Amino acid sequence: MSIDHPAIVLVKPQLGENIGKCARAMLNFGLTEMRIVNPRDGWPNPDAGPSAAGADIVLEQAQIFETTAEAVADCHHIYATTVRKRGMTKEVLTPQSAAVEMSANAGKTAILFGPERSGLEIADVELARKIITAPINPDFGSLNLAQAVILLAYEVSKTRDDLVQPTFVENALIPGPQQDLDLLFEHLDSALEKARYYYPPERAPATKVTLRNLLTKPGWTKEEIQTFRGVISALEKPKKDG
Repeated sequence: MSIDHPAIVLVKPQLGENIGKCARAMLNFGLTEMRIVNPRDGWPNPDAGPSAAGADIVLEQAQIFETTAEAVADCHHIYATTVRKRGMTKEVLTPQSAAVEMSANAGKTAILFGPERSGLEIADVELARKIITAPINPDFGSLNLAQAVILLAYEVSKTRDDLVQPTFVENALIPGPQQDLDLLFEHLDSALEKARYYYPPERAPATKVTLRNLLTKPGWTKEEIQTFRGVISALEKPKKDG
């Protein structure tokens, strides 16, 4: 079991009241790390405290970020919550199966939740290794933000020995942090641009999404990412014979 509890990442939340309700839902099940990306009404928000109903520690320790990429830069496992696959070729898990997987992960885990009205944008989902979708009524599949958070928090709590002696993962292959993976993609993208790989030009955006999805699937370790970047560098500047 991972000694790190998942970070709950609220991407562009709109109402302070909803942020407070999420904090309450988190603390109910022992989660305290909230990360907030570009909140619409700024931070701190006076409406968050009353709705948190005593979960002040979560709000006080909440970290604010400008972008989702910055919020998950130190994370090794990233899950996006969404009711739609959005054309992504990523594995889709239920909250229960995702929570079981998280309990076995070594390294930092983040769970992304989108804004109240629109959910996560494609660019946010691209950062995730996998997608979490709850098996809810297809004729009425709308969950509010706090409901979505409490659903995941509850499933996570069922896998945690500290709520029911954690055991430690020994010699685990920890995936590299998100910031290293982002740098790898940027390096590869730059090399492909120079090689004029993206043709025809109008297909470039879709091709880049596919490439990023390919890179997020394997769970590269930090050493593997460094090796891959070394390969790209060698291809960019091949050594001369002799």
